[in-house]
Amino acid sequence: MASNMEKLGHGLANVLGIKLDAPEGGSDKITRGESVFSVSSADTYVEQEPTAWEWICETFPNGRDVVAYLYRLFPFLAWITRYNTTWLWGDLVAGITVGAVVVPQGMAYAKLAELPVEYGLYSSFMGVIVYWFFATSKDITIGPVAVMSTVTGEIVTRAAGNLPQYEGHQIASALGIIAGAIVCFLGLARLGWLVDFISLTAISAFMTGSAINIIAGQVPTMMGITGFSTRGATYEVIINTLKGLPRTKLDAAMGLTAMVALYVIRFGCTALAGRYPAKAKMFFFLSTLRTVFIILLYTMVSWLVNMHHRDNPRFKLIGKVPRGFQHAAVPVISKDMISGFASDLPVTVIVLLIEHISISKSFGRVNNYSIDPSQELVAIGAANLLGPFLGGYPATGSFSRTAIKSKAGVRTPFAGVITGIVVLLAIYALPAVFFYIPNATLSGVIIHAVGDLITPPNTVYRFWRISPLEVPIFFAGVLVTVFSSIENGIYTTICVSAAMLLFRIFKARGRFLGKVKVRSVEGDHLLGDEPKTIENVMKSSNRQKSHDNDDSTREIYLPIDHNDGSNPEIPLQTPAPGIFIYRFSEGYNYPNATHYLDYMVQVIFKECRRTNPFTYGKLGDRPWNDPGPRRGKTLDEHDPRPTLKSVILDFSSVNNVDITSVQHLIDVRNQLDRFAAPETVEWHFACINNRWTKRALAAAGFGYPTPDLQSGESYARWKPIFSVAEIGGDDSAAHVRQAADDRALSRHGDEETGHGIEIERSSESTDGGSPSLDKKISRAKAYEQDNSKRILVHGVNRPLFHIDLTSALISAVQNAERKRIHSQIAHNQNSSQTSQDYPNYGATAGEDVDQKGTA
Repeated sequence: MASNMEKLGHGLANVLGIKLDAPEGGSDKITRGESVFSVSSADTYVEQEPTAWEWICETFPNGRDVVAYLYRLFPFLAWITRYNTTWLWGDLVAGITVGAVVVPQGMAYAKLAELPVEYGLYSSFMGVIVYWFFATSKDITIGPVAVMSTVTGEIVTRAAGNLPQYEGHQIASALGIIAGAIVCFLGLARLGWLVDFISLTAISAFMTGSAINIIAGQVPTMMGITGFSTRGATYEVIINTLKGLPRTKLDAAMGLTAMVALYVIRFGCTALAGRYPAKAKMFFFLSTLRTVFIILLYTMVSWLVNMHHRDNPRFKLIGKVPRGFQHAAVPVISKDMISGFASDLPVTVIVLLIEHISISKSFGRVNNYSIDPSQELVAIGAANLLGPFLGGYPATGSFSRTAIKSKAGVRTPFAGVITGIVVLLAIYALPAVFFYIPNATLSGVIIHAVGDLITPPNTVYRFWRISPLEVPIFFAGVLVTVFSSIENGIYTTICVSAAMLLFRIFKARGRFLGKVKVRSVEGDHLLGDEPKTIENVMKSSNRQKSHDNDDSTREIYLPIDHNDGSNPEIPLQTPAPGIFIYRFSEGYNYPNATHYLDYMVQVIFKECRRTNPFTYGKLGDRPWNDPGPRRGKTLDEHDPRPTLKSVILDFSSVNNVDITSVQHLIDVRNQLDRFAAPETVEWHFACINNRWTKRALAAAGFGYPTPDLQSGESYARWKPIFSVAEIGGDDSAAHVRQAADDRALSRHGDEETGHGIEIERSSESTDGGSPSLDKKISRAKAYEQDNSKRILVHGVNRPLFHIDLTSALISAVQNAERKRIHSQIAHNQNSSQTSQDYPNYGATAGEDVDQKGTA
């Protein structure tokens, strides 16, 4: 069947005029044994190309993946069966604590959304009840938050003028359902990675600007100042507030004192917890419940002041709050309603995403677990889809309540059910008490809660230390929020961050590398030069022997321009005349391919000369961009620069390539071949980490030798160099384990006999007992040479794809030398000309590499 399908494919290709690729570079010539290692001592390995069917199987789900997907939609199934009383106790404490906080905060945030306070309670209840079914975070608490409530309030305010036929809570519920459906779809499609496009700078700017906006809007209510809209630009609200200070009312006494009391309790509990660590947990719960205490205290004061002035209170009160879910109904959604807030959907979705995901990721890292961003989007979407049926409006994760829940010792997401019960009790049992809560006190609570969202100066300074270019983005987002709106601030930071990312990708610059030998220093001496002490001998016996030098000397590759911060006093140059090592810094794709390769070609043209300076017979044959020497001057036939031999590309930072980037590489190869004519430039690739990248490069003719431009043949003077791994020799795990066991045995015997270990040259120890340590190790089975086996690391069918830069350089130097010798024989030329290019490389280098058999 396979042969018939193959015949059918070839026939179809002939009909359509498709030229199927031949074996790569004549793979029969590549794999016929022209390797530096003996075929009898190493197993041949041919690397297979990835196929489109493999990609389909890896990308599209199978039956098992579908079942796993459905199972992951309900993460609670993984832990609910192991629920225990210890977890229950932690969840009870955390759930009740958060429930006591979410009730006053929910009512306060509902005022930001321009809705009656009961809608904040409805949103709080549905958020915590629905979330735990889909949660991958034990700490997060979904409910009304300040920023989302502010955005909802602006939408409701605009809709009141554009859509007067609908009530504010209907607009808010419809907004919650539509935004929830979008977020839920993103989660079900497993697109949670989209949140990663929003940088931390953008999130910090958004939170800081929003906090300033909310505080500025709440100060007039806290002070009892009226006469202007608090929904305008932040700077306008601040100016109008300052102008209205003479109109301050009695509300300021209920608002200012409440806010100050909240800060006093907070700082006092923090100081006392530091002074009395044994009672730190008690002070934590006192600090956590400070909002509840203040609300109850000022509600009692308000009741005492206004119990005889219920119809005409001395300061503004919340007023009547209906008992139970009086607004539960099927949400009203219409076409004109959606069109009224369609332009606000992007910012609504962004706020739902970034606040929740950033908080859940942060607390996941702190508490040593990982969240699933896509599943979290499902949780947010489900909460906002179901919440409006009870009267809720858009809700997402809360920073302050999540922090409280985490510190209270929450154990599982089931704590949300406990919080929901507390909110439910408040909805049915406390509406009569809510009547006397002062509006100014709620404003003080809001100001106190959102104050923590402002990024402190020390954090901004850390931003500057890490990435100075992103600090202006932060300030731009904050300023736009202050002088325009929260929406424009979000769009500004996201767009500028994306523009900076694209700029870095487009302007990514490669580096030419040079080789240098280094040695390791431990303490105040070089490794390998230690005195012959017992400790040092034992250390040296633990080191791998295989092919490492005894003096720990090794070769490394550094940028020639030292832009990586390496010591500029280290002299670096191209590793060999006419051979260049070029490293891509930030991937290699169509946006940066031209920038990468233009710089590479520019440097190569500057450092090398043409192989044949008389390529152009007369001036008219020369291209306009290479006009040659000035009039009256001749070509320099004794140019000291080397000719171009090989280019080594370091693909360690490249994961994928595309058609455009590979085509650019082909164009540059042709350009450099014309420059090096009649020779051809050999292209080596090191550290390719992706099979599809290898397939793409091989399809473009890379990975194996390119035939000469004139003769069309290159294999006669080419010999590949492969890297092999040893299994079962000095490098094997069995060898290392055997050596460790023998050392432990020797140490145990010495301890029992009371003799110390002595270093001596004889094969027997001085006590006349067991053989010496060296002899024991030499007798171990793992050391027997016959037990070793060598296998190829990379396939022989692509010999110019190397495992590292060292093997690529050795291969490039060896083949350049062989080309030189072949050219001498073919053209009967004097070898002194080429020896100037390769004074340090020759038969000795080739023999050394052949003897090692690997890079």
